[in-house]
Amino acid sequence: MSFRKVNIIILVLAVALFLLVLHHNFLSLSSLLRNEVTDSGIVGPQPIDFVPNALRHAVDGRQEEIPVVIAASEDRLGGAIAAINSIQHNTRSNVIFYIVTLNNTADHLRSWLNSDSLKSIRYKIVNFDPKLLEGKVKEDPDQGESMKPLTFARFYLPILVPSAKKAIYMDDDVIVQALKPGHAAAFSEDCDSASTKVVIRGAGNQYNYIGYLDYKKERIRKLSMKASTCSFNPGVFVANLTEWKRQNITNQLEKWMKLNVEEGLYSRTLAGSITTPPLLIVFYQQHSTIDPMWNVRHLGSSAGKRYSPQFVKAAKLLHWNGHLKPWGRTASYTDVWEKWYIPDPTGKFNLIRRYTEISNIK
Repeated sequence: MSFRKVNIIILVLAVALFLLVLHHNFLSLSSLLRNEVTDSGIVGPQPIDFVPNALRHAVDGRQEEIPVVIAASEDRLGGAIAAINSIQHNTRSNVIFYIVTLNNTADHLRSWLNSDSLKSIRYKIVNFDPKLLEGKVKEDPDQGESMKPLTFARFYLPILVPSAKKAIYMDDDVIVQALKPGHAAAFSEDCDSASTKVVIRGAGNQYNYIGYLDYKKERIRKLSMKASTCSFNPGVFVANLTEWKRQNITNQLEKWMKLNVEEGLYSRTLAGSITTPPLLIVFYQQHSTIDPMWNVRHLGSSAGKRYSPQFVKAAKLLHWNGHLKPWGRTASYTDVWEKWYIPDPTGKFNLIRRYTEISNIK
């Protein structure tokens, strides 16, 4: 073999080795970006980096706009304000809030957001029309708060945020996660959650499909959904609105709402939100998952403290779902939530606290 041929072979091998090393480095970088999660990622009551660095990218020299949808009813307005404030102060992302409310709350909300502490917030107030729900829900005195119109705002995200490709919906607080191709939403599953298996009065351990749907009904049985399938929490989720529209998710949800009015398809021991059952049906085995530490919930299920101070500090997101809200009298971890609460300048919304009652008695 000639000296020239040897040099050519060596050169080819060197180039091949270089390409292999380069390919390996790109794979490692890609893996790092996929797995990157900031240690400061906490929403709502604790500091967060709202969107992990790997999920943020520039658009025409600017950061991509992240729409955050939150429903704000008059009696819970302070909760929405605290959630918005916590995100605004602890994110480096280009966040814009779509605050969904009713006409009679808009002026109150606007005056609150004009406070000096909140003036830097970018937001749009979106009016929710209760007429959208006509014929799709029925009054049930046992459901109470869950029957309020704004509870169903999450079903209509493409209408509320018409120009967005992705949106984040939250009751109180939320964190963004990547979605799998073809999935229209990502939820935190109950069975995998650190805050799962909560005993609900009259329903036992309500963390699977049978706790929300009536499997005695033929229409439910025909769906062939396993009753033991893990349920998920719809108070915090990321929505791929392109897929949502393509799959007509809102129409599917409305279909099951109407059928429930006609046939009563929900479990009779249902103790959770009545928005959960149609979501469980439509997204059965068709959703991505959120890390359970980004939705540590049931803080409002009982007055007792469920978690250690260390766990609460480590949690990425705290969620006061349940009847006991952090602005109320008997909720847990109110000191954590109050870090982000801004007093109502109009004086209409006030925190209810035991020490306030004691001082009034004196």
